[in-house]
Amino acid sequence: MNLRVLIADDEPLARERLRFLLAGDPEIQIVAECRNGRDVITALKQQSIDVLFLDIEMPAASGFEVLEQLGASSVPATVFVTAHNHYALKAFNVHAIDYLTKPVDPERLKETLAILKDRIASKTALATHQQLKTVFESINLPPSSDQPTYPKRLLVHNGSKDAFVTTSDIEWIEAADYYSCLHVGPKSFLIREPIKQLAVTLDPEKFVRVHRSAIVNIDHVREIVREGRTEGAVVLHNGHRLRMSKVGWQNLLAASRA
Repeated sequence: MNLRVLIADDEPLARERLRFLLAGDPEIQIVAECRNGRDVITALKQQSIDVLFLDIEMPAASGFEVLEQLGASSVPATVFVTAHNHYALKAFNVHAIDYLTKPVDPERLKETLAILKDRIASKTALATHQQLKTVFESINLPPSSDQPTYPKRLLVHNGSKDAFVTTSDIEWIEAADYYSCLHVGPKSFLIREPIKQLAVTLDPEKFVRVHRSAIVNIDHVREIVREGRTEGAVVLHNGHRLRMSKVGWQNLLAASRA
């Protein structure tokens, strides 16, 4: 894996230290350095960047203003680097991968790089999955058919390997920000696809969103517990209990009638 990195900081010594620490990783390629927010925006528009190490307090535009002006779809994986701890919560609210304080600790940076590589590898795996999904659909779907098709398997990143998970084996799916966690028996797999997207990707007659944070495979449901008009729970065959919202109950009813 070769990651193209941009370092953005108005302090020359801070840029130099981060450059020195990153030089020890053969998978890191520093392709640009910027001293202010305006230059960061220009650089990101002109070239492909995988990882952005972004200072928060910079001239022309702060780190947060840079992200706001570019928009979420145009921002690479971002790690905030700043001397001020009080920005941490806001950094994670804009979905930063990590938050480092100056002076950057070498061991802490190694942890951040490990997280980055895992996230980016998962994103690559998802792109591969989408490509394979298109191929499978083109093979299995007659050109004249208007019937929707749903994947029989999902490609997931599992450590240093990619693996296929058969959708019928998935018992339930848990929301995890931009990711979703697939629960398959005693195993779980993280896939870089939000639960909202999976809710429309999978067969709605089998996979029902019973809560904003959970999708359940109705073939693995043992019983439904109603607790008043607006609350309830779904109990799986393995005994696991999932919260169910009022809308989730309505979704279950609709699926049972399909």
